Amino acid sequence: MKANRRNFLKRTSAGVLGIGALSFPVVTKAATVKENGNTSKSDLKLGVASFTLREFTREKALDMTLRCGLKRITFKSMHLPLDSGAHTIKSAVAECKEKGVDFYGAGVIYMNSEEEVDQAFEYAKMAELDMIVGVPSHNLLDYVEKKVKSYDIKLAIHNHGPGDKVYPSAESAYVKIKGRDKRMGLCVDIGHTQRIKRDPSQDVTQFFDRVFDIHLKDVTASEHDGETCIIGRGVIDFPAFLKTVSKLNYKGTLALEYEAEGDDPLPGMMESIGYIKGIIATL
Repeated sequence: MKANRRNFLKRTSAGVLGIGALSFPVVTKAATVKENGNTSKSDLKLGVASFTLREFTREKALDMTLRCGLKRITFKSMHLPLDSGAHTIKSAVAECKEKGVDFYGAGVIYMNSEEEVDQAFEYAKMAELDMIVGVPSHNLLDYVEKKVKSYDIKLAIHNHGPGDKVYPSAESAYVKIKGRDKRMGLCVDIGHTQRIKRDPSQDVTQFFDRVFDIHLKDVTASEHDGETCIIGRGVIDFPAFLKTVSKLNYKGTLALEYEAEGDDPLPGMMESIGYIKGIIATL
């Protein structure tokens, strides 16, 4: 257990962390009175990137999301295939609404041809989505920008860390889109950011004008071979990171992408979300 987790646990009452994940609302709100008498509030939206639940059906993925006390999700293709017809997509949207889960985006969607770009935007349009989390090839960015404008759907480019030759960091995507339509932005994966030896808090701050979505994960090391682990047990300073996004007044979603234990992710998800909510309660 890393020092930042130990220090946080010492500062936080056992009562806060002991409350189960189901006891917290999807939008976590906390207020603390500072020494000068002013009240500081944090209002951060939490959700799930469905790759976390890749071994389960869409119905089970939604139910497991709800068991974590979360009501926001982005679907990866195993939960709603990209080649789905209108009927299948509308049924998935209806299922989410019936269960009370906000299906707010799709991805990660790779775009290596104009046909794949077309498919992604048609898919998002039929699902009435505001955002695609995607990885478009560099040579397709002009074409993607045209689609963003014509469909009025945001594109959030996802970074994949060391070894990724397309978008290893948020910065590598930012420099490609900073002069383009304002609906072209970033999905900052802070685990991959840490693995490439960059500071997640610094990157989110530096590129904040284009940060549409954030994937939350912790990693075992700030190295290429760092692996996903339960949040709070790795090397990312989550108290500092969450304080940063709160101060920035981030309005997007903090989406848990827990890649470990694919066959049984729920315990790790619940501990991770409980830890995150415990920190937010102190902001």
